[in-house]
Amino acid sequence: MTISHQRRDDIIDALRRGTVPQYGLDALAVGLAPFEAAFDEELTKVARGRGQFKAIRGEYGSGKTFIARWLRERAHRLGFACAEVQISETETPLHRLETVYRRLIERLTTADSPSGAFRNVIDAWFFALEEDVIAQGEVDPDDVAALMNATDALMEKRLGEVVRSAPAFALTLRAYRRALLEGRDDIADGLLAWMAGQPNIAATIKRYANIKGDIDHFGALSFLQGVLTILKDSGHPGLLLVLDEVETLQRMRGDVRDKSLNALRQLMDEIDSGRFPGLYLVITGTTAFFDGPMGVQRLPPLAQRLAVDFATDARFDNPRAVQIRLKGFDVAALCEVGRKVRDLYAEGCADDRVEGRAHRRLTAVVDEAYVAALAEAVTGALGGKVGIAPRLFLKKLVGEVMDRVDQHADFDPRQHYALTVGDRELSAVERAARSATGVDDIELDL
Repeated sequence: MTISHQRRDDIIDALRRGTVPQYGLDALAVGLAPFEAAFDEELTKVARGRGQFKAIRGEYGSGKTFIARWLRERAHRLGFACAEVQISETETPLHRLETVYRRLIERLTTADSPSGAFRNVIDAWFFALEEDVIAQGEVDPDDVAALMNATDALMEKRLGEVVRSAPAFALTLRAYRRALLEGRDDIADGLLAWMAGQPNIAATIKRYANIKGDIDHFGALSFLQGVLTILKDSGHPGLLLVLDEVETLQRMRGDVRDKSLNALRQLMDEIDSGRFPGLYLVITGTTAFFDGPMGVQRLPPLAQRLAVDFATDARFDNPRAVQIRLKGFDVAALCEVGRKVRDLYAEGCADDRVEGRAHRRLTAVVDEAYVAALAEAVTGALGGKVGIAPRLFLKKLVGEVMDRVDQHADFDPRQHYALTVGDRELSAVERAARSATGVDDIELDL
């Protein structure tokens, strides 16, 4: 695939930091081909007005965040708006849907707006409404008051049920547009922040729109309905919402955990009932969350909705199922992604780019045999657990090997580099794997 110099740099920089790149993941994808057709089929259904739910399970390092961002890129290419929200006990507890809604709006992206897309979507929607009113030929485009009234009427008609269940949604939109026409940008900004679920909005701003309080748990669901309507009307066929790391619920207090699981069940039921046309909700979590006593199994109705038989050989998994599993990396897959990163890096070598000498040197020094040797060494340093090795392996490959080969003409990693792994650069899961003191302590995936 063709990839821009800027996108290539962004990918390499993220790997150098030990994080999952935000974009360009098709260039790194390994083992995702079985899911492509099912995901594309489901995105198409959502674009036609359906709601969709998907659960992705996998252990640490299996690529849950990677596949979620890879799916986001596919959704962006189809015109979807997308948001990735990380569930956490303090910042974004799942049982507080008003907070989840706020994070959704904060992280809303489109293909044209990689961050902070909410305002652009709202403004594009009002522009589309005005164009529709003018196209009807019943209002003089130069009559500002008449155009505004006709647009407000069309807005309420398009929002439909949302106006009845959450009248503040339409009130705020109407007031936002009026504030812009009056040149009161501070009021408009405040109203948009209130619509986005932000707390501590000044009372003067709320009075301007005749609204009170903040968006609560139930209001958040109605506002989400409104956002989906606006997205559809402004040219976005749907919204992909990823709730990442839902396994953090297992570490919460019992009552909070139960409320969160019930909120997840509620979201699934609302999607099934047709309340959220155009919403593709994806959650990611560990196997323990889906199968263990501190997760989904605590709420039988939720467990029933998510139940999938994984006793069959993974080769025959059904990617259309409500829950799919990631098999994680083996050594061959780790080497494959290493070679992809090596080739991507080599394409961006700065010096002698025309003649290709830097490219040839890097691919010759960091050849397939060396990539395989480094993969084995990193895996060994993590207690033989290949599944948790990708992050550290790619970080070492980029930041400690290829950067040096690129910058120092006489650097040979076989002679001048020895892998070192310090506890401070490891996650808790990686440190736990490394703590094995003998072969009997190493858990093997057989």
